[in-house]
Amino acid sequence: MEKMNEETLKGHMSAHGEYLIRLAYMYVKSWQSAEDIVQEVFVIFYRKSDQYREQASVKTYLAKITVNLCHTHLKNWKNRISLFAGNAFSSSSDCETPETLLTGKQLKHHVAQTILQLPIHYREVILLYYYQEFSVTEISHILDCPEGTVKTRLSRARATLRKKLDQSDMEVI
Repeated sequence: MEKMNEETLKGHMSAHGEYLIRLAYMYVKSWQSAEDIVQEVFVIFYRKSDQYREQASVKTYLAKITVNLCHTHLKNWKNRISLFAGNAFSSSSDCETPETLLTGKQLKHHVAQTILQLPIHYREVILLYYYQEFSVTEISHILDCPEGTVKTRLSRARATLRKKLDQSDMEVI
């Protein structure tokens, strides 16, 4: 790919920016940090666009850069202190009663807390697979590891979650 122009970059930012912020937030649990990371992702992508070989989609390529920057961010000790679960997994439907909405939010919060307590290599595959809806192949590209490793991590993460959650809680995932 040739060096991109600003118009093309703006198109990628519009198409993928919000998604990448949500992805980064799943790792760093801070909107401000997630936005900073994604801003850096696009700066890197713009500067090194001539290195993009189109072996994966732009979305997957940008997600890989985002995950790598999130890992770097999380290695910094002062960033580890500020981690919290927040409402990363919340959603609701209009036809539910206040009681069911509250129960559902509490359950989702409990599940989110449990997922976010997993070791990073298990947490990231769960988030990428279930919440970001990447395939095992795409996750292996993003994390730069073999598909078998992704499958093993998914299996072990599910087993760990089963131990910590009731079967009804597992359905939330």
